[in-house]
Amino acid sequence: MISVPEFDINEECPLLSGINTPDDLRRLPLEQLPQVCSEIRKFLIDTLSRNPGHFASSMGAVELTVALHYVFDTPYDRIVWDVGHQAYAHKVLTGRRGRFDTLRKWGGLSGFPNPDESEYDSFTAGHASNSISAALGMTVASKLAGSGRRRNVVAVIGDASIGGGLAFEGINNASLSNSNLLIILNDNDMAIDQNVGALNEYMTRINTSKAYNRLRYKVYHFLKRFHLIDEKHRGLILRFNNSIKALLTRQQNIFEGLNIRYFGPYDGHDVERIVRVLGDIKEMDGPRLLHLRTRKGKGYEPAEKDPVTWHAPGRFNPVTGERIVEDTAGKPPKWQDVFGHTIVELARENKRIVGITAAMPTGCSLNFMLEELPDRAFDVGIAEEHAVTFSGGMAKDGLIPFCCIYSTFLQRAYDEIIHDVAIQRLPVVFCIDRAGLVGDDGVTHHGVFDMAYLSCIPGIVVSSPMDEHYLRHLMYTAQTGKYGPFAIRYPRGAGVTVAWQCPMHELPVGKGRKLCDGDRVAVLTIGPVGNDVQDVIRSLGDKACHVAHYDMIFLNPIDEDILAEVGKRFSQVVTVEDGVIHGGLGSAVIDWFNDHGMAVRVTRFGIPGQFVAQGTIAQLRRYCGMDNDSIKAKILDIIG
Repeated sequence: MISVPEFDINEECPLLSGINTPDDLRRLPLEQLPQVCSEIRKFLIDTLSRNPGHFASSMGAVELTVALHYVFDTPYDRIVWDVGHQAYAHKVLTGRRGRFDTLRKWGGLSGFPNPDESEYDSFTAGHASNSISAALGMTVASKLAGSGRRRNVVAVIGDASIGGGLAFEGINNASLSNSNLLIILNDNDMAIDQNVGALNEYMTRINTSKAYNRLRYKVYHFLKRFHLIDEKHRGLILRFNNSIKALLTRQQNIFEGLNIRYFGPYDGHDVERIVRVLGDIKEMDGPRLLHLRTRKGKGYEPAEKDPVTWHAPGRFNPVTGERIVEDTAGKPPKWQDVFGHTIVELARENKRIVGITAAMPTGCSLNFMLEELPDRAFDVGIAEEHAVTFSGGMAKDGLIPFCCIYSTFLQRAYDEIIHDVAIQRLPVVFCIDRAGLVGDDGVTHHGVFDMAYLSCIPGIVVSSPMDEHYLRHLMYTAQTGKYGPFAIRYPRGAGVTVAWQCPMHELPVGKGRKLCDGDRVAVLTIGPVGNDVQDVIRSLGDKACHVAHYDMIFLNPIDEDILAEVGKRFSQVVTVEDGVIHGGLGSAVIDWFNDHGMAVRVTRFGIPGQFVAQGTIAQLRRYCGMDNDSIKAKILDIIG
């Protein structure tokens, strides 16, 4: 590593250092905006090299962001960001530059747009494809409010997110509504992993004549001025125009086919042109879509060459582009990698196994199966609902689908889990990655609800391994296909076992295990938090003999033999789980004792009934009162 000179924003960014609100930006002449964009990139490179975040997406959306705040009167005018990976420049321009070094830290700035943080963040972002529906709702609300002053609402969505089902629903509704919604398609032909699907291929080919758009705009306003057309019959004219255009260009535009005015594609890095185009279409009536072609990682060569790695690269040297990667030799692998290698191992022997992911093959490590068994692994894109029902269809005809989705994103497919899998008792294996607290991605990404929202569904097995060996055993058990829907949840990051490869065997479903015996208090855990409890028990020294510890493994069906034993032997029980307290392990234990007339006092450790912000795992567990010190203090209080 070479030394990096200290970054002086006043020297390196003379224009940006004077921009504290979009009003400051709008005072600049148009010709200075390219320099503002360059300075924003310098600032992002410096700060994100030391304090990691989502790098490539934000670098690619700088000109778009500057143009939006330059043309529109934010925050009165609304900008609704989809996902929010690309919104760092937006935060920098809206009064948060001075706090940017707190990004994704405890008590600092969220990594995503958050209305609790700034009035410029008009809607919560973090999950894909919601921007169009939310923005359309705002346009309707503004119209019904009847303030007299037009409020412009802009939805900014990427080419991967626009393929999501919710985005299509929003577009369809927007095409039928009398709204002035502006959709900006930020098209970089690149998601976290390679985009998939026919819509993405379509986006790479689409084009529209600038002369045609100018002519159509002039003709429309001429006809309207002389009352030859009104808004009521506008759709008929649009459909006629679209038919003529499709005939001349031999290309059907999917958006104009839905009566949404389409403009583009334009160079998304030509900020002056974007400003002019936005100015031209800003006051147009009716739904419009502006298509901008951008490049992920723009302005930083390493990120432009490898946008997948530089989506969230961690710390790096801003001068050389060298990433600072932790040496993992001799350390436990990531949970996701154990899953990825194990499914390949199982699939070699069991030809019925297939793998499904929703746009996260690398994040879930299904990429190993995609490489070795490409005909049996499927990335369906940002389409969690489809992924679940697609899995159900394959299971119906004899396959064993391993549907691998992050916990927080699986929430989007709840109805499909019930309606298309559980009711039919289909053997879909839900491999729920990023379960529990995930750290600096924060409130929209914590996977803390899955045990509560799954365990109430009849017939679904809900499980969580304490270590990598049990992850493999659970996967082996699920692939038999004997148990119907089978959920296996595991956390983000590294596991606990270096020698993770082991012979696999079938586990008795609904049976836990006793890890150590004691005589005064029983601690019941599920999942990897059991390792923390083991550390707590070891720290008790001579008093450790008073603590019994049970790894439940399964929440549904729960091990009733263990509960009966615990209920007879102990008057005090502690439960620990990396999920919401309400509806999780602790709730199930209390319900069982109550149903069986056992007077046992249960103390629950887990996520309280509130949304949790970003921070390190240690900080978040301490905040939730489920850190080792809190658990130890309670155990000591019980055993005396």
